[in-house]
Amino acid sequence: MVGITSYGGYIPRYRLSRMVIVQNMAWYFPVIMAVAGGEKSVANWDEDAVSMAVAAAYDCMNGKDRKALDGVSLASTTLPFADRLNAGIVATALNMKEEGVSNADFSACMKAGTTAAISALEAVEAGKKDSVLVVASDQRRTKMATMLEMFYGDGAAALLFGKDDVIAEFKGSYSVSCDFIDHYRGAGKEFDYGWEERWQRDEGYGKIIPEAITGFLNKSGMKIEEFDKVIYPCYFGGTHKGIARKLGIDKEKAQNNMHAVCGDTGTAHPFVMFVAALEEAKPGDKLLLASFGQGCDVMAFEVTDKIKDFKGPKGIKGSLANRVELASYQKFAKFRDLIVADLGIRGEANPNTALTVLWRKRKMLLGLVGVKCKKCGTPQFPPMPVCVNPDCWAVNDFEDYEFADKDAKILMFTGDMLSASVDPPAVYGLIGYDGGGRTMLDFTDCDLNQVKVGMNAKMSFRKRYSDGMRGFTGYFWKAVPQVEGGDA
Repeated sequence: MVGITSYGGYIPRYRLSRMVIVQNMAWYFPVIMAVAGGEKSVANWDEDAVSMAVAAAYDCMNGKDRKALDGVSLASTTLPFADRLNAGIVATALNMKEEGVSNADFSACMKAGTTAAISALEAVEAGKKDSVLVVASDQRRTKMATMLEMFYGDGAAALLFGKDDVIAEFKGSYSVSCDFIDHYRGAGKEFDYGWEERWQRDEGYGKIIPEAITGFLNKSGMKIEEFDKVIYPCYFGGTHKGIARKLGIDKEKAQNNMHAVCGDTGTAHPFVMFVAALEEAKPGDKLLLASFGQGCDVMAFEVTDKIKDFKGPKGIKGSLANRVELASYQKFAKFRDLIVADLGIRGEANPNTALTVLWRKRKMLLGLVGVKCKKCGTPQFPPMPVCVNPDCWAVNDFEDYEFADKDAKILMFTGDMLSASVDPPAVYGLIGYDGGGRTMLDFTDCDLNQVKVGMNAKMSFRKRYSDGMRGFTGYFWKAVPQVEGGDA
């Protein structure tokens, strides 16, 4: 049996009410008031498509052996590197093996995630691979006071494909490929350019998705009535319902498009909606997943009894529950680099990343891998040649020890208004890991006034810096204090 063996999701903590956008920008473009309902997910200033992909990947791989992966496929239209394997960054952050694996980037259209999924399933079916992780993630920038700013949200989702402990069996796929342009972003351009909405609705979503689903039904001999959930992206509410009517899908069987709670997360959105459906699925349910973007991929799955014992992922439901309202439109605009603000003299440093050091210390920097003393069992980060235990002092007698998935507690912290920060004050401090080990880290996704000594913290893979001169993004891990509620 081939299919999905795990899933995971990540929706950023910050949510921006569309009414906040209207209150700040409707003076310039009043039409946005027509879509002022609900809220959109917003990535923090230190997040991007890769960092969110790592979060979704870790969620998906919770309780799974990351060393057993045969490959990672990353789908996105907002990858930070045009000539560097972005999936390789995710793989290194997961501390995967490097031998005998095949990692790949899928990009250039909104259905890249489902295309990557079909490719992974075909490899597993053919026996060429046993376990493939597919992650889709997007963080799309938009111009201010536009309909796209109202529609787009940020997020990521991951699916693990294999043959063991399958929770949703793969039942087949069908694809339509056509150069229908509802929007595009030219090479080197910052923002998407969208054609008129009527074109997108009527000739795009409204025709191509039904055509592809009908093609799948004709090919497979299955009927739409057999499916308990039909999942397809479309942020136009009326068109989303119209597609259901056109195909004869019962209203309760059409998966909610999630526009009101996070917006359209781009390449990730079919997976985001699908994971949300899987979280509510029960054995025997049949799920039909369709994507959209220069055509449409359609995939069918049947949920197995293994879903009853499946535990672990925070998933989309957990991410949506972990929300903080971003009340400031100006802060959102700065997070997106839509406004220019001075970081001061301390923010003028433009370091050249030493690629030699990054290579030699890739496990430590990207995977948060430290060491554990073989003699006394003491973990430590960063790795050093001498054991930090004063009763041991063993030299060069260590094994690798992963800290990225370890819980921690805050031992001390400070808020620094003098350090250059996009979201001042810069908060950082000393954390102690459950099971041993201490290190200094930057904190993120937190309000200084809510952080306390002794508070639990989790690790999160984030952007550490952006070298605009050379086009390089540096990543490292930060601590996320487990604060509940509040505004940003």
